[in-house]
Amino acid sequence: MVELRSFEDDRMKKRTLAGNAAIGFVVIAFILIAVAFATPSWIVSDYRITGARLDRFGLWTHCFRSLPDPVDVYQYRFFVGCRWLYDPFTTGYDQIRGFLMPSFFKATQFFFTVCFIAVMISALLTILYFLCCGPDMNRYVTLIRVNGGLLLVAGISGAIAVIVFASKANKKGWMPGHQNNFFGWSFALACIGVLAALVASALFFSDAHVQQRKRKQLKDSQIRFEMEHEKI
Repeated sequence: MVELRSFEDDRMKKRTLAGNAAIGFVVIAFILIAVAFATPSWIVSDYRITGARLDRFGLWTHCFRSLPDPVDVYQYRFFVGCRWLYDPFTTGYDQIRGFLMPSFFKATQFFFTVCFIAVMISALLTILYFLCCGPDMNRYVTLIRVNGGLLLVAGISGAIAVIVFASKANKKGWMPGHQNNFFGWSFALACIGVLAALVASALFFSDAHVQQRKRKQLKDSQIRFEMEHEKI
């Protein structure tokens, strides 16, 4: 009976396969989402088009080859090169911010920012889960569930962001030469990162379920052990 109790204790001290796999998916999700969040290649122009006005376009940085000022009817002013969206130094750039940020783009920024923040917090909790916590700790299952919930929020928010962007960004009426533009590698990384976050969330919830079941089994075995010990 003592050997059985020792075996149950050893089982409790081990992470599940789902938990170990979730760690890997969190790493993938965090790296891909962070890179997509910071890089300006959500929409890119076909490099073979020599007269293209757009170079590449991201959530926070935009690069133009020769974008005419949409509020200048005489088109005396053109924007060339890469700029931060909230650049305060370029003359007239603040005046076209409404053109650069239509409502769907603001929605994309908001939901993907929520996604990035959630996955960043999840990465910190995953480090805690991997290095500092074990199945024998009282709040272990709660930690796993919170992490899974954060990743679910990240995945849903990120999915909304990429779906909105994909459905609206490359249509006529916004960026010039839309027929020669396509979704770039930053957008692709965002999509893969969102999927990785959702997979990690499912794995953590599965891990929490298994750990909770292990705790119940251990508790039941301890009760049986105490009852048999009392009989002796």
